[in-house]
Amino acid sequence: MNKIKGLFIVVMMAIIAIPASAQFRIGPRLGFNVNELHFNQSVLDSDNRAGFTGGLMAEFTVPLVGLGFDASFMYVRRDARWLEGNEYTSDKRDYFEIPINLKWKIGVPVIGKIITPYLATGPSFAFLTSGKNVRDGIKNKSFDAAWNFGFGVELLSHLQIGASYGLGMTKALEAVGGANGVDIDGKNRYWTVTAAYLF
Repeated sequence: MNKIKGLFIVVMMAIIAIPASAQFRIGPRLGFNVNELHFNQSVLDSDNRAGFTGGLMAEFTVPLVGLGFDASFMYVRRDARWLEGNEYTSDKRDYFEIPINLKWKIGVPVIGKIITPYLATGPSFAFLTSGKNVRDGIKNKSFDAAWNFGFGVELLSHLQIGASYGLGMTKALEAVGGANGVDIDGKNRYWTVTAAYLF
C-alpha cells in the first residue's frame, strides 16, 4: 500500500512539475506566401501568386519532451489570378488569420542550443477583410479554414524560420453560373515561409 501511495505522489509531482517548467514566449512574425486557387472544375486555370503576412505569435512548449503549440494572429494578403476563356481575372484578398499548430521540437544533442528542428501541424482560420465581390457572379467567401503542415528550425533559442503548406478545407471563392454556366468554387492551396523572433 505504501508503494502505491509513493508512486501516486511521484506521478502527481511530475504532473505538477511539467507545467511549471513549460515555456511561454511571444514575438513578431513576418513572411510571404505563394497561393493558388484549386477549382472544382477544370474550365478555369489558376496561376501561383505571391503575397505577404505579418503579425504576432505566441508559443507554449514543454522543454523535456519538446511538445507544445503555437498560435498566431496574422494579417495576410493572398492574391489569385485565373484564366477564364481568353480573359484573366485578378483577385486581391486580405484576411485576419489565426493559425494554431501542435509543434514538436526535435532535441539534437550538443547543438540543441544553436539549432533545433521542429515539425508542426494544425488548423488555420481566416476572416476576409477585403471586399467580397470580385466581379459579376464571382464572390469571395467571408471565412476560410485550412489545415497546415509545417517544418522549420529554431536558431539560438529565439529565431524560428519555418515553411508550411496550407490545404484549404472550405471554399475561398464561389462563382455562380461561371464558365459555360457551371457553378464553380475555389479552395486555397498555399506555401508560407515566415520568420519569428520569440522573447
